[in-house]
Amino acid sequence: MPLFLIENMQRDAAVSFPMLGDFSFNPPASFSVFGFTIYFYGVLIAFGFLLAILYCAHRAPRYGIRPDSFYDMMLWLIPLVIVGARLYYVAFRLDYYLAHPGEILGVRDGGLAIYGGVIMGVLVLWLFCRCKNISVPAMMDLAVHGLLIGQIIGRWGNFMNREAFGRVTDIFCRMGLTPPGGETVYVHPTFLYESLWNLGIFLFLLLWEGKGRRRYDGQSALIYFFAYGLGRTWIEGLRTDSLYIGSTGLRVSQLLSIIISLGALALLLILGRRTHHPRELHVNRHWEEKDQQEA
Repeated sequence: MPLFLIENMQRDAAVSFPMLGDFSFNPPASFSVFGFTIYFYGVLIAFGFLLAILYCAHRAPRYGIRPDSFYDMMLWLIPLVIVGARLYYVAFRLDYYLAHPGEILGVRDGGLAIYGGVIMGVLVLWLFCRCKNISVPAMMDLAVHGLLIGQIIGRWGNFMNREAFGRVTDIFCRMGLTPPGGETVYVHPTFLYESLWNLGIFLFLLLWEGKGRRRYDGQSALIYFFAYGLGRTWIEGLRTDSLYIGSTGLRVSQLLSIIISLGALALLLILGRRTHHPRELHVNRHWEEKDQQEA
């Protein structure tokens, strides 16, 4: 097996899916505008961010949050999430980046770790809500919908880069990578697995909340962390480009996924046994206070 296919990005490799027949294609990783190279990886991440922001701003009143407050938070969140995702990635490949410091800021070539972005995002969200007197759990319930949209779309940036795929397999939904003049290697399309898994979580939350099942602020966020952590634990085990904890052989994202998923499940079980009054929801308190001010 040609290891360079597994260990490096193959932006010039043709892609095929045997379950679709003999169809093969070679999507471009970038395009030029006035001589400036623009990567589809960045375009898709930016599009995911934009769609997530617009969607969350539209849904914000359902959680008792003003759209303007959400937009204000995003002005801080977007750049800092990218910084967090990059710092996380660099931290677990520190030996390489200490030897190549000029590449630390090279995000245009990939190298953003979703968990780094999530951790930074939660921190920024908490600080912003504390300063603006907004319920942190309610904002998290809103934000996870946007996070899922960004993940669903953003993973296709990995596809355009021919990265974030898994080990060699003969599974029915395998993806073929054929470099120029080379042999085809069939691998797990883990970017696709994660995109579809996140789509399932998004649709579940949409239908579940639509039926009025959200009993307390933070419940949707906990469901997200449990379900995403569960899926990521499985998917990360299939990948070949994982970040590891030193020389221990432990995958960083897999270990973190297990901890987050179990922690979220424990909180769901504990909080699920408690009685929650509808008035405790931030959205209901928000409208109650607004009615009192108008009275």
